[in-house]
Amino acid sequence: MSLLYVRRDMLAPQAPPASQTGAIRWIRENLFSGPFNTILTLLAIWTLYQLIALSWPWLANGVWSDANSMADCRAVVAANAGPDASGACWAMIRERWHQFIFGFYPPELWWRPILTFALLFVALAPVLYSDNKGAVAKMCGVVGVLMVLCLIGADGFSAHTVFAAAVMAALTAIAATKPRLLLIVTLLFPFVALWLLWGGAVWGPIVALIGFMVLAVVYGFVAPKLGPVMGASIGFIAACLWWLLLQSYVSEAWQALLPFELIEVDSDKFGGFLLAFVIGVASISISLPLGILLALGRRSDMLLIKTLSVGFIEFVRGVPLITMLFTASLLLQYFLPPQTNFDLILRVVILVTIFSAAYNAEVVRGGLAALPRGQYEAADALGLDYWQAQRLIIMPQALKISIPGIVSTFIGLFKDTTLVSFVGLADPLRGITTIVRADIAWKGIYWEPYIFVGGIFFIVCFGMSRYSMYLENKLKTDHS
Repeated sequence: MSLLYVRRDMLAPQAPPASQTGAIRWIRENLFSGPFNTILTLLAIWTLYQLIALSWPWLANGVWSDANSMADCRAVVAANAGPDASGACWAMIRERWHQFIFGFYPPELWWRPILTFALLFVALAPVLYSDNKGAVAKMCGVVGVLMVLCLIGADGFSAHTVFAAAVMAALTAIAATKPRLLLIVTLLFPFVALWLLWGGAVWGPIVALIGFMVLAVVYGFVAPKLGPVMGASIGFIAACLWWLLLQSYVSEAWQALLPFELIEVDSDKFGGFLLAFVIGVASISISLPLGILLALGRRSDMLLIKTLSVGFIEFVRGVPLITMLFTASLLLQYFLPPQTNFDLILRVVILVTIFSAAYNAEVVRGGLAALPRGQYEAADALGLDYWQAQRLIIMPQALKISIPGIVSTFIGLFKDTTLVSFVGLADPLRGITTIVRADIAWKGIYWEPYIFVGGIFFIVCFGMSRYSMYLENKLKTDHS
């Protein structure tokens, strides 16, 4: 008996409907998934259209060259688009870009911050891509090529360009063969950057580095006998004694014996994004380990350690950053010995680092609190002591959970570097922009410098955010 309603031949597979694939599906699900979302989408499209319609003539009539003042820009716009037209005066950026980037750093020494910026990426490469040798080599190579192009544009084909290109070529070769050796560059970068940016005798940073070697040696002797906490404390005291009592004498002796120095640059010459990166990178790199220690201190069973950590965190988080900056500028000098010359940028870095460390401590504490109690019990079952458990089991998981909050804190810290203008430093947003607008030639310009500075801030912060997402996906071990 044959069943007419039973299919005997299978139909050939067909492509899914167009409404279920590609861009059409994404638009349907994300923009027009319901009446309310449809209304919001249409309102957003209308608002975006109005903004573009209002700003496009101003952008389209923009003047990029053939103008050395605001009056020249207005004349060019009037000649090209009519007497009543308006247009952006991007020629101001072309004329003053060096102030937005370098502040008042001497032009003949621009090769030093450019080389320092390139070395920053080389130092970060083995940390950001520790398990990807190809990415480390590519990053060093691309940064090296961009650095050479910047040096040629800023300094021409000079001996400094050749020297910097040789350094980057050697580091790229190391990255392609033995990328782990770049960790030495990571450790030495703070001292190299300090010497390149501020100049002076090379022995100052070298002797300062010896202080950290003293700390490591003392820790190696004391820690096995008295524990890591006492070892770190005594080592830190020994390093401070070296820096305060012996460093200046040793560096002066070596400088007299083997004189080698770069031209010194005062801190008041720093400005623009050079200043923002100096403060931002220094504060970010120091505040994270300090925040981890504060988070561990706040969760400690030792009453004194916990009380001090809680008091420090709550006090710093309860004070605005601008107040701490004024403290760095005006009050900190009163607590130092007489005739002590404490650099303003260093004071700002210290206070901004403390401010960021308090917020990082709370973010890391949230990651520690999110871990189940079984992780701590597993570490105890393995016979690990406190610091071994934190280093091998607890802290890697807590930091993975805390990545979004930590990166958010870093992004906020980098944007907050613009507040240093209130203590007399020429940040790119307010300090340099105010100086440029005070020039009678550019009197009346308004939006262009803010758009330029905002664009660079967006690129940097967006890059940090994207790397955060990459790191989260790489460390994601759960299964849905």
